[in-house]
Amino acid sequence: MGILRTSAFGLSLIAVLGLSACGGSRGSVGSGNIFGGGSNAQQQGGGLGHTPEVEEPRETIWDLFKNVDDPNTTVEVNRYIWNASLDVLSFMPVQAADPFSGIIVFGYGRPPGGGASYKATVYVRDPALDARSLSVALYTRGGPASAEAVRKVEDAILTRARQLRIRDGKL
Repeated sequence: MGILRTSAFGLSLIAVLGLSACGGSRGSVGSGNIFGGGSNAQQQGGGLGHTPEVEEPRETIWDLFKNVDDPNTTVEVNRYIWNASLDVLSFMPVQAADPFSGIIVFGYGRPPGGGASYKATVYVRDPALDARSLSVALYTRGGPASAEAVRKVEDAILTRARQLRIRDGKL
């Protein structure tokens, strides 16, 4: 019984020492001195060690379970351009939409009163209501659509986005 108790104590001690080495404090691996103080070269800025001027936030396994991100601020696309794209190109079926990357993929559809079928990919790149935030790739069954057709679709989307913003009273 004594040997079992001694070996359990020894294993516990080794485990505690091993885990304390993972602390990432001043005495962590790579700091130059495991007892907490840095060498003179590191304290004067001439060494290879890292001495942060501001305390860096710790990252632990428990940070995975915290709800740190606000879901209202993580989406980085302009909602008016996004909704305007869906409105203007509503004659096309939506095949895929990812608001986090800002991509909407539309399938083939005929515009009202038009003869040719089109498909489009809309890329909203920025949260600003700006022409640079929008990129449209428009295709017909025979290949890419004309630059004039793409420009007209982009103008229609931006005009509709501005109307939506004015309607919300956020201007």
